[in-house]
Parts: sequence; structure tokens; C-alpha cells
Amino acid sequence: MKKILLASVFSLTVFSSFAQEYLLKGQVLSSVSNTKLSSATIFVETLNDSTLLNYTITDSSGNFELLVKTKEDKARLNVSFTGMQPFVKTIPLSDSTTNLGIVKLQELTNDLDEVLINVNRSPITIKKDTLEFNAASFKTRPDANLEETLKQLPGVEVDAAGNITVNGKPVQRILVNGKEFFGNDPKIATKNLPKEIINKIQVVDTKTQSQEFTGEEGDSENKTINITIDEDKNRGYFSRATIGGGTDDRYEISGISNYFQDDLRLSVLASSNNINSSGFTFDEVFDAMGRRARTITRSGGSFGINGLNFGNNTGITKSETAGMSFVNEWKEIYDLSADYFFGSNKTDTRNSARRENILPDRTFFSNSESNATRDNNSHRGNVNFSIKPDTLTRISIRPSINISQGTTQSSNLSESLDENGNLINTSESENRNDNLSMNFSNRFSVTRKFGSRGAFLSFTFDNENNKSESDNFFFSGRETFGDNPNTQIQDQLISEENNEDTYEVQSRYRAVMTDDLFLDVRYSYEIESSKNERSVFDFDENTSLYSNFNAELSNEFKVKGETHIPSVGLRYEGDKLRTGFNLGLLNTQLRTENLIQNIEFNNDFNNLFASANLRYEFERSKRIGVYYRNSNNIPSIQQLQPVSIQTDPLNIIRGNPDLKPSFNQDININFNNFDFKTRSGYGFYMSYSYVTDQVVSVSVTDEDLIRRTTYDNVSGAQNANLNFYYSKQLKSENEDTYRLRGNISGQYTKNLGFTNGQQFESENYVVSPYLGVTYEKEQVITLNPGFGLDYNLRNFNLNSNRDEEFTNLNFSLEATTYWPKNVVFGNDITYFKYGNVAADFRSTSLQWNMSLGYQFADDDATLKFKVFDLLDENIGTRRQTGDDFVQDTDQLILERYFMLSFTYKFSKFGGKDPNSRRRF
Repeated sequence: MKKILLASVFSLTVFSSFAQEYLLKGQVLSSVSNTKLSSATIFVETLNDSTLLNYTITDSSGNFELLVKTKEDKARLNVSFTGMQPFVKTIPLSDSTTNLGIVKLQELTNDLDEVLINVNRSPITIKKDTLEFNAASFKTRPDANLEETLKQLPGVEVDAAGNITVNGKPVQRILVNGKEFFGNDPKIATKNLPKEIINKIQVVDTKTQSQEFTGEEGDSENKTINITIDEDKNRGYFSRATIGGGTDDRYEISGISNYFQDDLRLSVLASSNNINSSGFTFDEVFDAMGRRARTITRSGGSFGINGLNFGNNTGITKSETAGMSFVNEWKEIYDLSADYFFGSNKTDTRNSARRENILPDRTFFSNSESNATRDNNSHRGNVNFSIKPDTLTRISIRPSINISQGTTQSSNLSESLDENGNLINTSESENRNDNLSMNFSNRFSVTRKFGSRGAFLSFTFDNENNKSESDNFFFSGRETFGDNPNTQIQDQLISEENNEDTYEVQSRYRAVMTDDLFLDVRYSYEIESSKNERSVFDFDENTSLYSNFNAELSNEFKVKGETHIPSVGLRYEGDKLRTGFNLGLLNTQLRTENLIQNIEFNNDFNNLFASANLRYEFERSKRIGVYYRNSNNIPSIQQLQPVSIQTDPLNIIRGNPDLKPSFNQDININFNNFDFKTRSGYGFYMSYSYVTDQVVSVSVTDEDLIRRTTYDNVSGAQNANLNFYYSKQLKSENEDTYRLRGNISGQYTKNLGFTNGQQFESENYVVSPYLGVTYEKEQVITLNPGFGLDYNLRNFNLNSNRDEEFTNLNFSLEATTYWPKNVVFGNDITYFKYGNVAADFRSTSLQWNMSLGYQFADDDATLKFKVFDLLDENIGTRRQTGDDFVQDTDQLILERYFMLSFTYKFSKFGGKDPNSRRRF
């Protein structure tokens, strides 16, 4: 072993002694107009096997500097620019600095098929609105997936949860050859698409289908990644199946299969597990188990795929899912994509909570224990069909349906104590809720272009129809103590039906005033209607039936809101500056009707509608954007309905039919810059929102510590965010890669409300710095240490003595080794420390996930031994601060288990491997 290490060190030393650095300089111009070509791609490769040595792009003056490390005395220089013939030249490498002078590119003609092949091999190409990477230019392991490839791209970051950002902007969609890959979950594509079929990776601003057709500017705040596959490679299939079993009866079974045939693509998947996983976001090291435990338990809420809910992250979920996707195109006229998903889950939760409630003149405490089991089955189907009868017309229809049916059984015990620890009340409740919900939505759109200069007329009709039904068998007992002790029992059947329908019509006409100036005329009409029927029946002991109708707690209520927005605007789209605005009327009509009491409320509200945006591009990879928009939100039927909801015996809620719509104003500013020469990027994002007539809670807590809540409008709520990020990539002489990434974010939130007759304000400040480093030695080891903290400060004007100030911190280390050959050893370690948690709650945790895998059968088969939470320290302790409370909770979570799994991959494609290097 010692001899092998000495030989390796000697070989590395010998190689380093021969490798030398050469600095190449030059300027790229157009031969026709002598125009300086900004963002032209420069790359250098070896002569014998076309290995990429380095690449860069030109600056705004067409200049470039490129540092090359090699032991060769000659190399091939490549220069390419969209619309120009590529420049290829063999250059000598003798002097440490070589000035190549001016490189002039000729205009591209149609008879240069052979040269066009070379254009496709540029590591990076920057077009007007597209950043394009050649997958073959970025080294990865032979069996890498799309996610591993994305991690190699400059400016692209993939976090431990699989979320993707490009130059600080989140990626919302992954497309394959311009079509959605298995619905709208990007992680299905990133975790499952093998690199061997990937040709180009294109990053564009997210656009609607209409914007893609008309060529309009997209949403620069969100990115879409489009994966292109070589035409001869777009025939074949690839599949993957995993089965695993472990301690505590933990298991995972999953499979996904994809078939490609030119424009046709068929995908199927299925999964079953009880390890809190959707089953399809395969991690190359940990499979469906995932990496960090904190990605499962750090925050509450549910996880899901394509709109299907698979349970609450803080419980333990058994999920079973299946689905299929179909995509095809006929004669470039008809385009169809359709998918169907089925999901079944059973989630067990347990929660222990301690809450300190803050009132203007005192505080009180409540303790609770709750348990719940939820069974749910879901079906979701989507269709996207479009017709292009000619090159100027596009018609599309996009229906979607979602059906969910389930049962929830839960129980709760709670007690309330005054600030001296005296028991004031106790309560217990049990319920069984059977529910059915159905959702249907559709978008129909027609777009007609006029000429090629950007004029068009569009019409869009959207509808969304929701219906839910539930039968809740509810029992509760509440006992109050003190001078007037009282016991109250509720034994009821609560039947509820809720219908919500939304219809929206939008029309838009764009006229061309000059080559860069456009006139937009728009009209939008939206109607929202809701109807809630709530029938409460008390239990009749004589008949043992729920037959006594409770008129006080029952109601039938309707809400109807109409919004008209006529507007006119101008749009300027230059090479560097893009800006525009729209002004109009925002008219809202709100109608509420109490059908039982025969009472109506009618109100009209008028505001100035305004939206504006500005984007200035200093260079192709350096831009700033400013966006403003206002909007309104109609209160929910639950906030408007004047009926008491008593399913929590200690918190009774009643709506207010006099509520107004809230009026929101939002402004966003963002700046980003990525220097391909230094492989470094930085930027910032700022947002601010102000709400007028926000719907807030109005609560009164009596001496028995029973809270009654309704709603009112108040102005002044605010939310502000600031995020600054930086990233840099370095390569050492022996090709080791180092990536530095850091960001610091801040958030300010101001919430308003009323409690016991006094208006309160709660202000929350959060500052979160993070620093991460990646070290990668190809085919040997990858290390990802990271450190982050969250500083929290919350001020309560109700009681300044209860202001909260604490810091949460975490340190993480992802370590994956690929040595010896065919062995993959993964370790993911995260240390948490939660600040200011109650003394008898655990505040620290060291979580360690481990995976040891062996690949065989030409790397198609993998046997893995995995451990979740090796040290058995995963905790469900959390502190939550609200507008008028501080709460500590301890929840049921997934604990340590060991698992052995087997994965097999099989694939077959036509054509050559698009990632193999071609000789010229």
C-alpha cells in the first residue's frame, strides 16, 4: 500500500513538473463591421484527443484572457459567436504570455455543415436570452445523472434538497427537448436523467407557452432549464429499479422507466415506502432516503410531487404512488403531453406543545398533547394539447383534474394555566373526519401573430372549480375552574360542503410602434364565487343519532367577487435596456349573502392599477432589474362567514361579512453578475411589500382563558427581504476543483392584529449568513462542508418583557468517496443547535446519514448498506414565535434505521454517445 501511495505521489509530481501555465490574450471582432463581439466563446483543447483545457468569454470590448495549464507545446484555439463562422487555429505554446491579436469572425452561411459541428462543441454559448452549456465539456463520473452534471456548471448551484439556482435565480421547471418531463417536479428529471443522453443544457427565463410563441420577455426572476438530446440519441429507453428493507420494518420499493422515439416519450413510475419519501427523487448515494435529516424534519408542512400530498414532514408516512407521462408531436402542428398520478399515504403524527400566550395585561400558559392518523388517496391528471394550424396561430387547451379522498382520526388533551401556574381550564377532544375534495382547472388560449415584428392578439380563458365535502364526528369536553366552575360537552356531526369557482377572461393586443417600442392594450375580468353550507347536528341520547339540528352553529353563506382591470401600457425592448409600464383601473366588487338570515352586503372598491419593470444589461452576464406591481386579495369565505366554529373548544372563531379586500403593493430589485473569466459570480435580491386593509385576527380572551376570534381590516403590514450571494470556482494544477459559495439574507416582517381590545404589532428580524465549500478530486472524493446560522429577534409591543432574541446554527459535512473502484461511500453529517428552547427540551442534535455502495455488472447494479440517523439523535424539538405567543413543540419524527438495498439500471440508445469527444 505504501508503494502505491509513493508511486501516486511520484506520478503527480512528475506530471506537475511538466505542466506549465500559458496566458492567451486577444480581441474578437466582426469582419463585416469591425464590431466588438461581447460574450464570444473562447476555448482551448488538446490536439490528440480534444480534451478541454479551459474556456472563457469576451468582455464588452471583445477582449479576452485565458489561462491554460498543459504539458503540450501546441493546442487548438476555438472562437465562436452566434451567427458567425467559428474560428479554429492551432497555436504554439512557448511563451508564458501570448498575444493573439485581433480575431475576426465571418458571417455564418448555410453550407458550413462541417464547421457547424464544431460550433456545437463550445463549452458555453451566450445568446440573447439563453445560456447554453455543452454537457460533454464538463467532467463527471461515467454514471452521473443530470443533477451531478448541473453541479459542474459555472453559476449553477444545487443544494442538499435538490433545489437549483442559476446565478442566484431559482429554477422552476425542467424541460426535455422543450417538453415537460413527467409533470412539473424538476427533481424527477434531475435525479433520473442520465448524463449519457444529454447534449445541451440551456438556461432561459421562465416563460408561459404564449410568451414562447410570441417571443416576449419571460420572468427573469425564475429560470427554466431545457435539456436537449441529439436526434440520433433520442431513440431508446432507460430504467431504474430499487428495492430495500431495513430495521423497524422500514422499506423502499421504487422504479422509473422512460422510452424515447423521436418526438414520442413515454414514462412510467411506481413507488412504495415508509421512510417519508416521495420515492422518485433518487439520490445517487442515498437513494430515496435522501441526504440530510433536516430536509425532512426541519420545517413543518407536507411534501409532495406534482400537487399530490404525501403527508406531514414531522410525522411518519407510508406512501404508495404510481404515475405515467406521455408526450408526442405530429407534423409540427399537433403537440400533446399528458400525465396521471396516483398517491396513497398514511401519516401518523404526535405533538407535544407548550405555549406562552401574551395579552396586554398578563400572560398565560397552555400545554397540549395531540395524536392524529391520516389516510388519503389522490388522483391527478393533466393534459396539454396545442395546435399550430399555421406559423402565425397557436391554439392550446390545458385541463387538469385532482381528486382526493381521506379520513383523519385525531385526539387532543390540553390545559391552561395563569401566570402563577394555577389551573384555569382543561379540554379534551376526539374526532373522525371523512373528506372528499375535487378540483378541475383549465386554460384555453388563442394567439395570433401579425407579421414578424412582434405584433399579436391573444385571448385566454381560465377556470378553476373546487368542491369539498366532509363529515366530522366531533366530541369535546371543556372544564373551567375558579369561582364559577363549568363543564361543557359537544357531541356533534358537522357536515360541510364548500364550492369555490373562479373564471377569468384576459385579452391583449400588442402593436408595433417602432422596431423597439410596443403599445399594449389589455383587459382582464375575473369572477370568484364561493358557497359554504355548514350543518351541525347534536347527538340525541334518546335515539342515539345525530338528529338535533343546531341552528346557532349552522349556516349557508355565499361570497362573490368581481375584478375588472382595463389597462394600457408601453414596452421598450432594446439591446441593453428593456422597460415598460401598464396603468389602468382596478375595480373590485364584493357581494356576500347570508342565505339563512337573508342578509346581503354589497361593496365596490376602486384603485389605480399599476405595474412597471426595468431591466438593464451592462453585459451579457451582468444585469439589474426593478419590478413593481399592485394587486388585491378577496377575503376567504371562512373569514367572511358569520358563524361560530367551535372545533377547538378553547378557541372559537367567527367570520366578519363586513371585510374589505386587501390591497398589496410589491417592489423587487435584483442584480446579478457572473464573470466566466474568473468563474466567480455575485448578486443581490431585494423585495418589499406593503398591505392596505389586510385581514387580521381580532381576539378576546376571557378570565376562563377561552379565546374568541373574529377578523377585521387594518393597514400597515410590511415584509422586506434582502439576499446577497457570492460564488467562485478554482482549479488546481492537478485538476482538483474548489468551489466557494456564500450568502447572507435578511428578513423583516411586521404583523398587526388585535387582542383584548388593543392593537398589537409584532416585528420579526431574521439574519441568516451561510458559507459553503466544495472540494472535488475527480473519481476520488467530494467534500461539501457548510456552516449557517439564523439570528432571530422578535419584538412584541403587547409586552416588551417577552421580546425574543435567539440564534439557531448548523454545521454540515457531505463526504462522498469513489475509491477503491466500484465502491461509493457517502457520509452526511449535520449538527444543529436551536437557541432559546425550553430547558427540558433537547436543543442540540448531531445527525449522521451513511451509505456504503458497491457497483458491479458494468456499473448497472448497486448493492448498498444505508443508515439513517446513525447516532440516533434526530429530534423533533422546535421553537415557534407568533404575533402574540411563544411555543415549544416536540413532535413524532423518523428515528434511526438500517437498510440494505439493491438498485439496477438498464438502458439502450441509438446513435453515438453525444458526450464522447470528437476529433477534428
